[in-house]
Amino acid sequence: MNRFGRLNTLRNQIFLGFMLVMIIVLALVGVFVYDQVSALLRNSAEKHIQQTAVQATGKLDALLKQVDTLTAQVSTNATVQRYLAQETAGHPITFGERQSLQQEVRKYEAYATGIRSLELYTTDYRRLFPLDEGSLTSRVGVDWIIAADKGMGKLVWFGQDPRDPDVVVAVRRIRLIDHSFTHGGYLLVKLEKDYFALTDSAGGMGGDSRETMGLFDQAGHEISSDFATAVDSKAVLHREGETVTVGNEDYIAVQRQSAATGWNLVILTPVDYTTEGISVLRTAIIVSGAVGALLFLILSFILTTMIIRPILNLIKAMRGVRLGTLKPIAVTSKTMEINELNNSYNQMVDSLNELIEVVYQKEIIQSRTELKALQAQINPHFLFNTLEAFYWALDDQGEEELAQIVVAMSGLFRYVINRKDEDEWVSVRDELDHAERYLMIMKMRMLDRLSWRIEADEASKSVPIPKLLIQPIVENAILHGVEQRLGPGTVIVRAQASDQPGYTVVSITDDGPGMDEQTVASLYSSMEKGYAESAKKSGVGIANVEQRIRLYYASEQAGLRIHSVVGQGTTISFQIPNDFPAIDGEGEKHENDTDRG
Repeated sequence: MNRFGRLNTLRNQIFLGFMLVMIIVLALVGVFVYDQVSALLRNSAEKHIQQTAVQATGKLDALLKQVDTLTAQVSTNATVQRYLAQETAGHPITFGERQSLQQEVRKYEAYATGIRSLELYTTDYRRLFPLDEGSLTSRVGVDWIIAADKGMGKLVWFGQDPRDPDVVVAVRRIRLIDHSFTHGGYLLVKLEKDYFALTDSAGGMGGDSRETMGLFDQAGHEISSDFATAVDSKAVLHREGETVTVGNEDYIAVQRQSAATGWNLVILTPVDYTTEGISVLRTAIIVSGAVGALLFLILSFILTTMIIRPILNLIKAMRGVRLGTLKPIAVTSKTMEINELNNSYNQMVDSLNELIEVVYQKEIIQSRTELKALQAQINPHFLFNTLEAFYWALDDQGEEELAQIVVAMSGLFRYVINRKDEDEWVSVRDELDHAERYLMIMKMRMLDRLSWRIEADEASKSVPIPKLLIQPIVENAILHGVEQRLGPGTVIVRAQASDQPGYTVVSITDDGPGMDEQTVASLYSSMEKGYAESAKKSGVGIANVEQRIRLYYASEQAGLRIHSVVGQGTTISFQIPNDFPAIDGEGEKHENDTDRG
């Protein structure tokens, strides 16, 4: 017994069955719990991130609102309105007026944080203050000025100053209130980027939070951020809900756009931070499953031991009496099923003892009968010597035809009788010679009504074949084919190579009356049952040949194949492999080096 067979015990099967059920149950429960709780944790983390984004956006809007209010106050200041109206009317203000105007605006700067400077320009883009000469077109691009004009007095945010990367620029077009809100000039405000730092004051961003955020203008320039490393805006912008990599860590990106400025606020949350609770949950489930599996393993081992121990005791008792006389065993188990097994075994022992006694008596009677049969058996050599004496007597009298028939009969008997029982394999050549001797004997009985041909190539003649496989089919062809004709008939025996490489086909054809499909189907059914349903049962029979082919060749052959046409005759054929087993040229089988002929 191999190693697998030794392990394939009832105890192991029960144990593995229990473990398999336990593993399936724990796996299903673990997957369900993990899926549900991880979904809750993931939703909670997402809500926290969204809340942080809303709070940070609110803080940004508040900062922008402060600047908007401040610039609105400056643009509507009476002094600013008066001097800009004077400039618009074509009366340039003096240097002293510009100084007083600057002092008036500086008052607003004193009450604001983060503002680096306020600059005032006329409608023709000349700068009124600061007092140095300059123009709005040299300060900002024409497209910025056009955007400010389209704003119709609203504060327009442009983002990072092209000349100073540390400054953010916004422009408001000033409208003259007392002159039907006509165009009066421009107010440019420059703010420090630190003014937009949102981290410290954004709700939910302090404490142990690992979230970071960055603020980018429309062009993707960084205005404010607390990222640990420099971040390319293209790598984080427009990646809402996606995973981005910054440095060596993966983050989930959440993006919000300011309606007032068009700037983008990006919040990055580490992936491991959002899944931290899920990792703890996964660990807890794995540990719980391992502990449960260990406990179930121990309990299953104890339970299987309790179930199998009585059966092992029964097996031990049965092995103890296997080599001697069968004896009943005592019923000692308290389990109903084991007691039933013990009672069944005791009944089986009683029945077997009775059968042994009966078989023993039958063996004695059979041995005596076989001894008498052997004593009465005719010596085959005596039969051959007698046929040889007939042959010489007929030859002396000139009866050559009868002498040849006697020789054929002697060869036929010698082929059937003179071989050892275990020497069941011959060559196709031997079988064809035996069939020819049988045809010669039948020719003497049927005279001119029977003719035959034997066709075989040399390669097919050496193919091994079980003894007495062809002659019964030839006998069937004569009995049910030629003899059923009104005139002469022909039997053709062929042995030739098959269309399938490595195989030989043997066929026996007669030109008898043939059979219809129903008769052929009945014949196949008879071969399946193992006997022929024919009124003329002679020889070994076609059913015997069918069984022998299937017995010798197992699944390599489908058995006999029958082709018959009413009025044209019948062909019975079978196919055999060329190398099963090895037969030498003299027709003797070689399974090993010893000649068994």
